[in-house]
Order: sequence, then C-alpha cells, then structure tokens
Amino acid sequence: QVQLVESGGGLVQAGASLRLSCALSGRTINNYAMGWFRQAPGKEREFVAGISWRGDRSTYAESVKGRFAISRDNAKNTVSLQMNSLKSEDTGVYYCAADYFGAGATMKTLYDYWGQGTQVTVSS
Repeated sequence: QVQLVESGGGLVQAGASLRLSCALSGRTINNYAMGWFRQAPGKEREFVAGISWRGDRSTYAESVKGRFAISRDNAKNTVSLQMNSLKSEDTGVYYCAADYFGAGATMKTLYDYWGQGTQVTVSS
C-alpha cells in the first residue's frame, strides 16, 4: 500500500520561500506521476503542480508559474515543491498525490493516493 507523507510547511512572511517534501513509501516512486494540490479554507482543493512519472514533463497552475518548481528524486523516493516569492493567497493545506504511470495531470480525480497535507501560511 502506498503512503505519502508531506513535510516542510510553516508560517512565513510574504516574499519568503519554502520547500515542501513528500516521501512515498510502500512502492517505488519511479512508476508514479506526482502532484501537489492545495486547499484554502472554504475553497475546493486545487491543482498546483505535477510531474510525469518519467520526470520529463512538469505542469503548473497559472497562479504559481515562475514562482514554484516541482522536482523528483527517485533515488530517495521523494518529490519536492520549491515555493518562492510566496503570497498571502498561497496560504492553504498542501497535499501530495500519486498517479500510477500518470502524466502529472491537473485533475485530482486521476490521482490514486494522497497524503495528509501540510499547512502553509503566508502573512502579508
């Protein structure tokens, strides 16, 4: 059974950076596309970034393009999200998700496994 555990969230000021990590256990991450989603209070969970299982394609939400970068380290069975120039609207719970042999798609229904989330709070 695949398990995902996120880490790296916290409280930062606007303009700061954070790096989130997600560790996958139970399987090798090599066969999974990985995605990051976030959910703000009272809002639906939304796509942030995704990376294909081959690692050759990355996709980003328009709101984070140029500021966030997703990467994977298959040797460590992890995926990371580097978040720069954070804004108050980036606040939310960030979730890691895995999609077997996927493309890092934007649709959350395509993902098979989810982590418990890590809180990111950006103060303005």
